[in-house]
Amino acid sequence: MNRFVKSHALGNDYLVVVPAELDFSLTPEAVRRLCDRHFGVGSDGVLALVPSLRADFGLRIYNPDGSQAEKSGNGLRIFAKYLYEHGHTTAPRFTVETPGGVAACDLELEDGRVAQVTVDMGEATFRSDRIPAAGPAREVVDEPLEVEGRVLRVTAVNVGNPHCVVFTEDLEAVDLHRLGPALERHPNFPQRTNVQFARVLAPDRVRIRIWERGAGHTLASGSSACAVAAACVRRGLTGRELQVEMEGGVLQVLVDDRYRLRMAGPAAEVCRGELAPEFVQALRAAG
Repeated sequence: MNRFVKSHALGNDYLVVVPAELDFSLTPEAVRRLCDRHFGVGSDGVLALVPSLRADFGLRIYNPDGSQAEKSGNGLRIFAKYLYEHGHTTAPRFTVETPGGVAACDLELEDGRVAQVTVDMGEATFRSDRIPAAGPAREVVDEPLEVEGRVLRVTAVNVGNPHCVVFTEDLEAVDLHRLGPALERHPNFPQRTNVQFARVLAPDRVRIRIWERGAGHTLASGSSACAVAAACVRRGLTGRELQVEMEGGVLQVLVDDRYRLRMAGPAAEVCRGELAPEFVQALRAAG
């Protein structure tokens, strides 16, 4: 009981748990304590295996601030590896239901272990009502937005969760810790948004920095990589097959002619363990 597995996908780390095997509820406060890097286990979020009527498995994704995310590309790769390597499935291909839609996961195996996972991330949309973004019905593509006393050109896209992409020629000069939270909570995005600053390096390569909704600065994000790839294609800045470089590593993203996205990359298990009784007691009290 109260077991967990900790894994990372290019430095974006998650705890994987089975709620039915926990002696406490995954309340927002419990999630915050679990993710705390000083007083808890420490992670960028929690992945919970839940039942599904629409797919082979169900997944709930918790941000470190206790809120829930609709979808996570890195989380899906970590979760897929966990399902196979911890005996929940023997199939190399299966589906996972998230609040942001059903994703198909294809496993690349080496010596019985999962070396890489390819995820069908669904279709990207730039429609304001689907992101959602305030204002009249439109596609939010390369439009001006006033942020922190300056005007940025933003492209907003939903890939199962909301994203705001800003292209720049000087990626390192971006004050991510100031502009990231300002964009995340901008009135233009009533449900908040994930934020990416991106620099196109070549027709098949783009580099990004990420401010994740509910988590802050993260080293990598699968859905962010997909959102930026879709925005690159929509703006005509690149081809449809892209290497997306992040601080934690590189993901491969394919954008088809309907803006359906396929993402491929690794995941790595770090450790597995059992929460101490006194910590579980504190989590119960937090609920």
